[in-house]
Amino acid sequence: MRKIGKMVGCVGKKWVKSLLTGSVAISLAACSSQAGTGETSKTSELSSKASVQQQKLVIYTGRDKSVVEDFIPKFEVAHPDIKVDVLTIGAQEILERIRGEKANPQADFWWGGTQSGLMTAADEGLLESYKPPFSNHIPTLYKDSQDRWYGEMLLPEVIMYNPDMLPKAEAPKDWDDLLDPKYKDNIIIRGVLKSGTMRTIYSAMMYRQGLTTPDKGYEWLKKLDANTKEYAQDPTNLYLKLARQEGAISLWNLQDVMIQKETKKQPFDYIYPASGAPILVDGVAIVKGAKNLDAAKEFYDFLFDEKIRIEMAEKYYQIPTLSNINKENLPAWLKDVELKPLEIDWKVMAEKEKEWMQYWDENIKGKGKK
Repeated sequence: MRKIGKMVGCVGKKWVKSLLTGSVAISLAACSSQAGTGETSKTSELSSKASVQQQKLVIYTGRDKSVVEDFIPKFEVAHPDIKVDVLTIGAQEILERIRGEKANPQADFWWGGTQSGLMTAADEGLLESYKPPFSNHIPTLYKDSQDRWYGEMLLPEVIMYNPDMLPKAEAPKDWDDLLDPKYKDNIIIRGVLKSGTMRTIYSAMMYRQGLTTPDKGYEWLKKLDANTKEYAQDPTNLYLKLARQEGAISLWNLQDVMIQKETKKQPFDYIYPASGAPILVDGVAIVKGAKNLDAAKEFYDFLFDEKIRIEMAEKYYQIPTLSNINKENLPAWLKDVELKPLEIDWKVMAEKEKEWMQYWDENIKGKGKK
């Protein structure tokens, strides 16, 4: 009431003055401006702050914790108006979660998904179409034709081993070597169904035995199961068991092997399979119906900045999909990697993966020794 009284008093005085000057409208406007300047400014400031606080980005990621803790703060510094929440789970779990939340999406961005997983999600209408500014610098092989996902990095799947336990000369040189009885109870596998990496490797092994002869593929997996000592519940558990020499051999992606070997000084090394490796395209996507679409696009563009890609290659052994990066700027370790791929129809393999993995889980897992 006090503020209203002051305004009325102001209007009264200005009105008298306006009769003498003939500027009623101008005087009233000036009075109104004077009365509300302070309050309007404060309201505007509070509104602006509220707007900043409301911007949010929810990310589901399969990325290693160290990568998340390194690059999320960099993004937040570049975008102080965006608050980021991250849930770190396996790539397959991300797909299942996004599928379950389709009616009410809780995530905005999927950071770290297998090609087959992203293709499945796209086919199920779970991903938003977005053509980023770097689109022309990603080869057709590494992106969705409708811009629903883009490959961020390439992950050759390799044979991982502990050289303190098994000399390189005695390690398996190719996929079929893993079935040799001499490796019985020396193989530890990351739990397959919850791991996009392992589902890809197992599906690739099925594919290479022939699409028309699935029984041959199942027989191959049964022999591998016979040599498998146990299935680790997550990557951390897998690394721990191999480091403790509970097993000497595993199947994993090259990037994570290099991180554990070089950054964390774990006693790990790898063999690039002689016949070739399934080279997984690990990608990103915006969730269909994302509540924070603009923030998700900002993060998309941030991830594919050339400086970020080079830094990730240097620190986290990622092989970038961007074709326009100056090779002279890439780290030395990449020059020693010869990418020999297995020839795979990824679309066909993605269509068959669920069927193959369900059969493996119900009829093969843990039964190979019997």
